[in-house]
Amino acid sequence: MPNEVVVTRRGQTTIPTEIRRRLGIEEGSKLKVDIEGNRVVFEKVPSIFDLAGTSKLSGTEASRALDSLREDH
Repeated sequence: MPNEVVVTRRGQTTIPTEIRRRLGIEEGSKLKVDIEGNRVVFEKVPSIFDLAGTSKLSGTEASRALDSLREDH
């Protein structure tokens, strides 16, 4: 079901609650924004928490990987 949103003077808009809920978009979630033809497309960027349990790394190895990522930013 299509939703309409309003773009503010600063170029901001609100993603409707149902869409955020269905896609697991929460405060602090990162989204990629792209243009496809005449459409604006948002795609959720998976966080490390979304990937929890999908790695074969041990807890220690995962912590080291996270520390390394933090150092890069």
